[in-house]
Amino acid sequence: MAEFKNEFTYRKFLEVGDEKGFDFLFDDAVNTVKKGLLGKRHPMHIGGKERYANEELREYSPIDHTLVGIFPKGTREHAFSAVQAAKKAFAEWSEADYRDRIAIIRDAAALFTKRKFEIAAIMSIENGKTRYESIGEVDEAIDFLNYYALDMERNKGYKTRALLGGTKAAVAAGFQGAPGREEAVTIAMKPYGVFGVIAPFNFPISISVGMSTGALITGNTVVFKPSSTDNMTMLTGLEIYKIFKDAKMPDGVFNYVTGPGSEVGDELLKNRDVSGIAFTGSRSTGMNMLAATYSAGNPKTFVVEMGGKNAAIVSKHANIEDAAAGIASAAFGYAGQKCSACSRAYVNEDVKEEFISRLVEITSGYRIGDPLLKENYVGPLISSGAFEKYNKAVAEAKKEGRIIYGGRVVSSEKGFYAEPTIAEIKHGSRLMHDELFLPFLSVDTYKDFHEAIAKANDTEYGLTGGLYSENRKEISEFMEKMQAGVLYVNRRTSATTGAIVGFHTFVGWKGSGLTGKGTGSRFYLQQFMREQSQAIVK
Repeated sequence: MAEFKNEFTYRKFLEVGDEKGFDFLFDDAVNTVKKGLLGKRHPMHIGGKERYANEELREYSPIDHTLVGIFPKGTREHAFSAVQAAKKAFAEWSEADYRDRIAIIRDAAALFTKRKFEIAAIMSIENGKTRYESIGEVDEAIDFLNYYALDMERNKGYKTRALLGGTKAAVAAGFQGAPGREEAVTIAMKPYGVFGVIAPFNFPISISVGMSTGALITGNTVVFKPSSTDNMTMLTGLEIYKIFKDAKMPDGVFNYVTGPGSEVGDELLKNRDVSGIAFTGSRSTGMNMLAATYSAGNPKTFVVEMGGKNAAIVSKHANIEDAAAGIASAAFGYAGQKCSACSRAYVNEDVKEEFISRLVEITSGYRIGDPLLKENYVGPLISSGAFEKYNKAVAEAKKEGRIIYGGRVVSSEKGFYAEPTIAEIKHGSRLMHDELFLPFLSVDTYKDFHEAIAKANDTEYGLTGGLYSENRKEISEFMEKMQAGVLYVNRRTSATTGAIVGFHTFVGWKGSGLTGKGTGSRFYLQQFMREQSQAIVK
């Protein structure tokens, strides 16, 4: 049986003292992508065939508004066609030996490994991530592929057998628990059918691959819709299709459809041949999808992650250096456009000034600009809509509290660049409760640790949370009472982000999720299957 190992590309280069080699490979990949791939027209892929549409979508890079590519504006009819292709492919794919599906998934992982720098370069151009964020995300996709393959292998396709002992005793009529002959009992986990996989812009490789692999390896077929409206990441979605195709995924098992949610997404929700939806995105969108589906009497299984409003607590017993570094990186990495980003900090009033001073010092050292350049840490906001939301949040913060640092626009001509912003705001503010998806950190103080926990939990979300404290009692209380699926204590690298496949599960509580089961866990694949009890009298 294969052994699971995390990819950790950048770490491996550092450990052998070859950071220059890492940078060379990334920069070379960027040049290759810019010269040979950008600005081209691309088709959808349905049932193994190329498909175009009457209208097109033009995707531009948030870095400088360069044309990334031209894609079909898929319609409801295209989505319907993809569902039918997936339904047709389901019979053979679901009945294939689970080991054959594992082999294809592992081949896909090997292809991602081979092409990782080029795919990371495409992603950085497409959604504005730095090289470190992009390579880390491709690594996570590879980890998902390998981890889920191993999980399927360890569980032997999720089929267990047992023998129910029989007896010679006889009864005139049957009843619950009545004696009977020996039975061979099998508990089989079986796929649902067709899954619609609806992906976000901010993790267009790792989350898309993770959700798709969960469906595919368990025997479902997929209609995959990358982010195709305001925040477009259709080119990375196409790369995922190409990887699966090259790994010999049968035609119709994985279909790639671009188009707006109002057409493509809505068809996936309403089509009764779609048995499940895997979705990552905003809470409002997720809840609307659930309501629309179930109110129409159209039951489907949902595997969803719906954002967060993640808090970090800084105790008077904290290592302030670690706290400031961890919260700054969690709040402003990828311009705060992560569902796990730290957007709230509750600081003990005794250490407030010391913490804020160091936080501002660290944040002011982050360079803002083109994320393809090695020296820049904060890249562009994904769209004009995000830029408008940033300006609105800054204006509100000035009225309701004070801007401690930032709050200014750096550039809005070629790309939407804004300063990481730290605002002192009271807990009751909207800015402390609404998910912003911006480089915006709200800070409030507390006196008593119980108060800090109460404030941190006072949200409709429950995704991640962080604590900085050397006090064992506080750590214990945080672990016991914090209402979030992913908790970190004293993590200098990041207060609330950076779950590692195979170690941390990534799961949302409350309004951040639905099933209470997380990615990268031993329970994840089970969400894409349903149990069947099979008893045969011997």
